Amino acid sequence: MSSLPRGLAVRRDAGIYGFERALRRHGVGLVAGVDEAGRGACAGPLVAGAAILPAGRAGVVPGLADSKLLTERARERCYAEVVRRALAWAVVVVPHDECDRLGMHVANIEALRRAVALLEVRPEYVLTDGFPVDGLGVPALAVWKGDRVAACVAAASVLAKVTRDRIMVEMHDDFPHYDFRTHKGYITDDHTAALLEHGPSPVHRMRFVNVRRAAGLEPPLSGPAGEPEDGVDAGGEEHRVGG
Repeated sequence: MSSLPRGLAVRRDAGIYGFERALRRHGVGLVAGVDEAGRGACAGPLVAGAAILPAGRAGVVPGLADSKLLTERARERCYAEVVRRALAWAVVVVPHDECDRLGMHVANIEALRRAVALLEVRPEYVLTDGFPVDGLGVPALAVWKGDRVAACVAAASVLAKVTRDRIMVEMHDDFPHYDFRTHKGYITDDHTAALLEHGPSPVHRMRFVNVRRAAGLEPPLSGPAGEPEDGVDAGGEEHRVGG
């Protein structure tokens, strides 16, 4: 995994556009951010977004922040602005059954690679959120809480989450028992109750222990110890519960 170019440093108080500005000062003009939404959900697709914002005022997206920190209305506004301002942007949707086939970590890495590969403008550098992604074909850096400190990653986060949320709202019409329009397939108490009452829907991820339990493929909980958390899939991968 790459590091920042030699001699480059980003001040902590540089703001959300600090990484891109610092890279541009060192001759790296096309910086892409990539992020995903839905890794911790036990239903619906995984979605990855990628974006390259232009330099200067044209690339400043009003109100841009980590998509999880924005209201739904604010995310929609940012989405429209990112699509309008970006030099290039892309979104990749990985269906639930492909997530089951690959496992969540592999599916996540593959989605992020695909999103970068689909950009119509080839980036010179890629910033990822939190963990490294190899195979991008250009230098890249994993940034801790990248969707909060790097504008291009925040833009990618907004693209991914808005796209996925729209998909889950549409799925609600087909599977109203699960209230996907509210919790978007994440493991909330209401979602868990619906799973136990109705069993898994065709869009649930069968690798997740709570889904397998609801389908009768795992023993019921017998107490606080001895069972994996519901955010762990059958392969032992842990998933954050959030966008």
